[in-house]
Amino acid sequence: MPRFPSSTREVPATGGVPRHVAIIMDGNGRWATSRHLPRVAGHARGVDAVRRTVEACARAGVEYLTLFAFSSENWRRPADEVSVLMRLFITALEREVGKLSDNGIRLRVVGDTSRFEPRLQELIGQAEARTAANSRLTLTVAANYGGRWDLVQATRALLAARPELAAEPSRIAEDDIAAHLAMAWAPEPDLFIRTGGEQRISNFLLWQLAYTELYFTDTWWPDFDQAELERAFESFRARERRFGRTSAQLAAGAQA
Repeated sequence: MPRFPSSTREVPATGGVPRHVAIIMDGNGRWATSRHLPRVAGHARGVDAVRRTVEACARAGVEYLTLFAFSSENWRRPADEVSVLMRLFITALEREVGKLSDNGIRLRVVGDTSRFEPRLQELIGQAEARTAANSRLTLTVAANYGGRWDLVQATRALLAARPELAAEPSRIAEDDIAAHLAMAWAPEPDLFIRTGGEQRISNFLLWQLAYTELYFTDTWWPDFDQAELERAFESFRARERRFGRTSAQLAAGAQA
């Protein structure tokens, strides 16, 4: 498993395209309601936006794309809407995994998948295995995921692996916890995008977003396309990422 330095210590190489993009895909229901359609129609149309975004990121050279598909809080939604979301997930896995594999894209799913029905769990396992050797782009779908859940499960996993730390908590370092996070194998996101007009991170990647550049757009997710993605990239390119340093230090190439 590759290990990546925390962005709080080392400034990552800059470039025109973020290495890791994380997205909260918001606004499906409002998109449908504005068109006098049932909310589920917005979720179905949102699948098309996922396909467009994966293709655009792969073409642009993004290495990691992480999509927040279903949060641990989304179980509070109406039961019929949750049921449709689960059906859409199953359908997408059945229809899209072959295309992902043919295009060199690896699929990973993070979150507490134990709550999903057996068929969905089976499809997730099959999709991850089928695409495991691909390296062009790693597409991660966060499903039944929450940032607080991630921190709790990481803490439990750490103490299970090293029970002696329970008696000596002062020995616990950031890297110890980071190594057990659900996405320990990926670098921290460079760019976070949220569609739909809301300006919050909603319990998504709480640890990993500490130094991520945040971008919010009023565009609803079903309308998100390559032009919208490029606007987010343009905003990212205009940022100066200092990670606690001064502009003068960055100009001098200082890393400490």
